[in-house]
Amino acid sequence: MSSTLAGWLQAVALVGALALCYRPLGDYIAKLLTSAKHLRVERGLYKVVGVDGDADQRWPVYLRSVLAFSALSILFLYGLIRLQNHLLLNLGVPSMEPHQAWNTAVSFTTNTNWQSYSGESAMGHLVQMAGLAVQNFVSAAVGIAIVAALIRGFTRNRTDRVGNFWVDLTRIVLRLLLPISIVFALVLVANGVVQNFHGFHDVVTLGGDTQSIPGGPVASQEVIKELGTNGGGFFNANSAHPFENPTGFTNWLEIFLLLVISFSLPRTFGRMVGDNRQGYAIVAVMGLFWVASAALVTFSEAHHSGAALQAAGGAMEGKEQRFGVAASSLFAASTTLTSTGAVDSFHDSFTPFGGGITIFNMMLGEIAPGGTGSGLYGMLILAIVAVFVAGLMVGRTPEYLGKKLGGREMKFASLYILTTPALVLVGTGLAMALPGERAGMLNSGPHGFSEVLYAFTSASNNNGSAFAGITVNTDWYDTALGLCMVFGRFLPMVFVLALAGSLAQQQPVPATPGTLPTHKPLFVGLLSGVVLIVVGLTYFPALALGPIAEGLH
Repeated sequence: MSSTLAGWLQAVALVGALALCYRPLGDYIAKLLTSAKHLRVERGLYKVVGVDGDADQRWPVYLRSVLAFSALSILFLYGLIRLQNHLLLNLGVPSMEPHQAWNTAVSFTTNTNWQSYSGESAMGHLVQMAGLAVQNFVSAAVGIAIVAALIRGFTRNRTDRVGNFWVDLTRIVLRLLLPISIVFALVLVANGVVQNFHGFHDVVTLGGDTQSIPGGPVASQEVIKELGTNGGGFFNANSAHPFENPTGFTNWLEIFLLLVISFSLPRTFGRMVGDNRQGYAIVAVMGLFWVASAALVTFSEAHHSGAALQAAGGAMEGKEQRFGVAASSLFAASTTLTSTGAVDSFHDSFTPFGGGITIFNMMLGEIAPGGTGSGLYGMLILAIVAVFVAGLMVGRTPEYLGKKLGGREMKFASLYILTTPALVLVGTGLAMALPGERAGMLNSGPHGFSEVLYAFTSASNNNGSAFAGITVNTDWYDTALGLCMVFGRFLPMVFVLALAGSLAQQQPVPATPGTLPTHKPLFVGLLSGVVLIVVGLTYFPALALGPIAEGLH
């Protein structure tokens, strides 16, 4: 079987698996977010924390709960990393430097999972399990909780309540993420992913040399790394490491896991607003961008000019032979269109246009399908903008799902859209203006600029992958990228929750013959155009200086 045919079969199987999960998983998430019943273990947790599980919160209270929980998570993880040399299962690993510990704590709390360190040599097993893996669960749950609050803004009328963050967080972790993770962790173990408490073992290689082989609780962290669109690898090579991703099947399974929840959430949206067609329209836009991106990356990597590339059957530099061009390209497109950041190949070694597409995927806001929760609320913000643009065209007040979109709502949507580009472009500009930080680029010219642009795009969009040909473990980069992660994660949440509160206070208006139908192909096309024009073109000058200039050269 040719690698091209194998790639097509993997993609078709992936689409089929996601389609099969769309309805049952989406319905299940909608049920757990709307159910009035609490499990016994949940009631026990509410009593310990001092939370009334039946009391809804106003959006400012919901927001303060999110920020307080995240701030405590950063402090706890920072302390754990700084003190790890005094903890059990530390494997003799020393304490991490303050600036790098700050960057790492922020990274995992914001669902970015950017790593400026080598996982197997910088983290002990206890920190991996009690620190990083725990944040993989709760940071993913926070994203889903935020989009749940936004959806309630559409479904509730004349109220200032958008749900209870503590209830949402608890249910998402206990009823959704944890059960799926347990099942698929066992599947990964059965297919060769490591799961033990070993340290380093010295072995003699076939060449007669001695090599230290690391072990650890890998499978249990690997599954939530993908399922929660986190991306932080147990090992430095991430999903290219055979202990994390040993076979073609595990590679396919990891792509499926990083997409399945985000592609099912539009169904949850349709169920909660009482119109499944709205979910179909949103998932159609997500699917179009995902298919287009995967096809373009694959084409760029498989058909690039050059005798060596043609002899190898594609641009194989930086790619695992056990996966090949097609599977690596599918993984790269999927991980950058979500906020996962896991990699099974070296994005810095991609062709100029192939690597440029991975940057562009993140610049779109990772909405196709995006991170767990963050992808859907990003797409709904753009849907609001699309409806507003359509309303301007016909000269009437825009409405979306029975809620009028006035100046207040559009201000929140506009601030949401402007936040990430400001962080990316200002951060990249500062890095290029400082000689000491430019010296961290291992490449000169457009590719070196692309490395810096990728770093700030990844951090600000909470992705976590990198063009790794850049030295980022410096005081300046650890601090600057950490700030981008914090502001890129929580500022958009402020605007989303404020928008949810504004929508929830409205009285719904009935649909009229002049109301734009938001479930038909016309709206799918309009929303796709808004994504490309409003978001994509913001970054065109930066892309022209980096991957486009390199590709044309």
